[in-house]
Amino acid sequence: MRGPAVQPKPLDARALAALAANPGCRRRALLDGAGVDKTALADALGAPSAFGQSQFALVRGNSFEARVKADGGAELLRLVHERLDPAAAPPGSAAVPDLSAVGPEGRTARTALALREATGTGTWALLDHPMLALDVAGSVAFLEPDAVVVHPDGSWTVVEIKSFPMLDGSADAAKVGAAARQAAVYVLALERVAAQLDPAPEVRHRVLLVCPKDFSNLPAASAVDVRKQRAVTRRQLERLTRIEEIADTLPEGTCFAPDLPPEELTAAVEAIPATYAPECLAACELAFHCRARSRGEGAVTSLGRSLRAELGGLTTVDEVLAAAHGRAGDPDDPAVAALRRASALRAEALGGAPC
Repeated sequence: MRGPAVQPKPLDARALAALAANPGCRRRALLDGAGVDKTALADALGAPSAFGQSQFALVRGNSFEARVKADGGAELLRLVHERLDPAAAPPGSAAVPDLSAVGPEGRTARTALALREATGTGTWALLDHPMLALDVAGSVAFLEPDAVVVHPDGSWTVVEIKSFPMLDGSADAAKVGAAARQAAVYVLALERVAAQLDPAPEVRHRVLLVCPKDFSNLPAASAVDVRKQRAVTRRQLERLTRIEEIADTLPEGTCFAPDLPPEELTAAVEAIPATYAPECLAACELAFHCRARSRGEGAVTSLGRSLRAELGGLTTVDEVLAAAHGRAGDPDDPAVAALRRASALRAEALGGAPC
């Protein structure tokens, strides 16, 4: 489906968090599961996306992460001890196992082995960029958290390192929420590894978020409880239709290779139902294409999920306007009654007929 010469783009935690936030979008589920490069696809469709990090932000983030993990992760372990486990013995020289292996499957197996060996030793251990696996709608996603720390009591903690600043002890709420959803995916994957051990070690529901302090390059940390995000993400990922079921509904020979003629590529993409919402602009490379189509169809979801939920069975802007003007709709429907009341109040305020 990607095209014969196109390499698959692996799923990551950010994509899974976005997918879980919009589980009704079959288009994203199939394209992500098939490893389609949605950035290249959006460019080929003539709707390039501004989604993603700039090169400058990536370099800055890598530089900050290297500083946090310097000296065997001494500063990172100090922050974990201070914020999450102050009752434990202070970390001295922690174990930092080598996780290198051939391919993602090899790295996943090596990570599981390192976690098993570190658990129960009664000492601190730091796993730098471990590899975890998570089954999503019949497709295996390989995930790479920034770090996982094994505590002396054998419990495991996910560490997320971000480049956005923490000003006066707090960071941007939207960015913290996105980081929490991403960390929740790692927690779910880590729980799969823990379940294979007997006894299963505890995967802590509080993760450590590390950010630059104020406007410096010094690290600051905060413990973030991801139980809510974990529960929502798990429920949403379990609701996803299996990739094979979506693919079976497509015409034979459907392909998303970016070098196809635009009209053929557009037809292939439009063959998969999409569920667009404004939140997609911050999470999906195809958001501009889907927004244009949604607006062209007059879909209410293009105005936001909360509004769509309040309007019940009214799914298009034309239906909403017709109901408000009394031309259509069941008067006993609470949404229709509210729209007509709002239209009457507007007319009264403007001193004219309802419009």
